[in-house]
Order: sequence, then C-alpha cells, then structure tokens
Amino acid sequence: MKTTMIKKRLTASRGFTLTELIIAMAIMLIVILAIGMALVDGQRSWNIQYDRIYSDVITDGYVARRKFDAVMRTASRDNFWLDDTGSWVEVYYYADDTSTVVDRYARFYVANGDLNVEYGQLNPKVTLTIETVCGNVSGCTFAQVGRSIQMILTLDNGTRTNTVISSAVTHN
Repeated sequence: MKTTMIKKRLTASRGFTLTELIIAMAIMLIVILAIGMALVDGQRSWNIQYDRIYSDVITDGYVARRKFDAVMRTASRDNFWLDDTGSWVEVYYYADDTSTVVDRYARFYVANGDLNVEYGQLNPKVTLTIETVCGNVSGCTFAQVGRSIQMILTLDNGTRTNTVISSAVTHN
C-alpha cells in the first residue's frame, strides 16, 4: 500500500503543461496588444485635436477678432471710412479720455498675406505705428451692416483654413 501511494504522488501533475502555458501566453499577448493599440489610437486622436485647436490659423483668427473688436468698440460711431471694395476700413477715435475732439485713426488692411492695423494722428494725418495682427490671410473684406462694421477674414496655412466673421458696433 505504501508503494502505491508513493507511486501515485510521483505521477500526480503539479504544474501546467507546455500547451497550457503557450495558450495562456498567446491570450496575454492578444490582450496586451489590444491595450497598446487603444493607447496609441487615443494619443493620436489627442494630438489631432490639439493641432486643430492650437493651429496657427485658429489662434491667428482669435487674435484678429479680439483686436478688431477692441479697436471698433473704442472708435467714434459717427466717423469711419470704408473702401468701396471692402478691402480696408478706417475708424476714428479719441487719443485719451481728456481729448475733446476725435484726433486719432486706426485703419485695418491686408498686405502681403498679413492683416495690419495702422494707427495714426489726424490733422495733419501722420502714421504713428503699423501693427501686424496676424498672418496666413487669404482673404479679408469689411462691410457696414446696420450700425456695425463687419470683418470676414479667411486664414489659410496650406493645411487648414479658418474663416472668422466678426461684427462690432462703434461706441464713442
């Protein structure tokens, strides 16, 4: 009886067979590859969204709209010039809070693919500074819509296009 127990103990299986190990490793490999693919795809999607949000045409459009709104809202509501073709707009404003007459101007125009704003003095008309607002401009038109001035700005960097439409009412 003792010999059969010893024999039974020696022949009893205590581990996994080679086939079981290979199958378990194959399943683990498939799971790890699936998780890796999901992580890579998530990172790729995040990069695409980041590029869309922070691309130069998006940020340039935001900056141009903010600058246009800021200048238009400080301009005199009675005095502005708009080109017949809509290629530029010129507004007049007070140099500071103590000014009694409109004595400054700001002119938005496009040159060499850049949206520029020229600041100057009236009487005599003298340009003080020219500021480049944004680049990658493929088209820009200005129009009067009711009491507001509208800018339709199209930006294109070769891979992305962004159109910004901004209207502002002159206040002063």
